[in-house]
Amino acid sequence: MTDGPPLDVIAAALRRERDRLGLSLSEVAKRAGVAKSTLSQLESGQGNPSVETLWSLAVALEVPFSRLIEPGPTGVRVVRRGEGVAYPSSQADFTGTLLSSGPRHVTRDIYVLHVEPGAERHAEAHIPGTVEHMVVCGGRMRTGPEGSLVDLGPGDYASFPGDADHGYEALEPGTWAVLVMEHR
Repeated sequence: MTDGPPLDVIAAALRRERDRLGLSLSEVAKRAGVAKSTLSQLESGQGNPSVETLWSLAVALEVPFSRLIEPGPTGVRVVRRGEGVAYPSSQADFTGTLLSSGPRHVTRDIYVLHVEPGAERHAEAHIPGTVEHMVVCGGRMRTGPEGSLVDLGPGDYASFPGDADHGYEALEPGTWAVLVMEHR
């Protein structure tokens, strides 16, 4: 996997989306629950943001996560296994790699997730109308909204509201899955 997030893309996206809403650094930082200095660093193309930080900023800016991390389309795009930028969690042995984001008029993002046992990754509610579609490809995973977690094995599929707090937890080493996030 590619080392580190595309900081220049993230910096430009944060500035663009903040300007679109007409918000100050302080207001976006407050809405996202991150330090103003952290947001300032990210807008300057510095830092090493966790998936949680970026997701909080995406929610505060009212955009899908992918809008902050992926440059525009460039024609045919292939992502080989092990390629792409892996976004680590600060809560658990969990990484998510964005495979494809939807253009502004298309509302879906596709990720491959690699999750190891040890701790649940808690995800706060995404933007309203988000639905997650999960297909486990290897290992076993517990996922879903808080209070309604389900266990999935290879080939199992589940969908659930992503606009409510939810979680992901590996039940076996080497668990991986494909996640499609639909933004309605």
